[in-house]
Amino acid sequence: MSTLLISYDLGLPETYEDYKLLIQYIKSYSSWAKPLQSVWLIKTTKTSAQVRDEIKAKIDSNDKILVVDVTKTGWATFNVSKEVTGWMKENL
Repeated sequence: MSTLLISYDLGLPETYEDYKLLIQYIKSYSSWAKPLQSVWLIKTTKTSAQVRDEIKAKIDSNDKILVVDVTKTGWATFNVSKEVTGWMKENL
């Protein structure tokens, strides 16, 4: 199982529904964390490309998405909640 980092910029016009659909997709994974406003971490057996393609089907053509496999990669944070850093310690 891998840990993937998902980051996004939704282009104009941004709507509540755009965010809602994307967030519902991300939260459909059984294990996830949200360390920053537009950054999520998920545990999955899917590849970065598979997750990217699934997200592409839910966003507009002017939106941007980044999916990176961060499994066993070093990391550091500042002012990120203990809940999230605890999740990261257990899952990265």
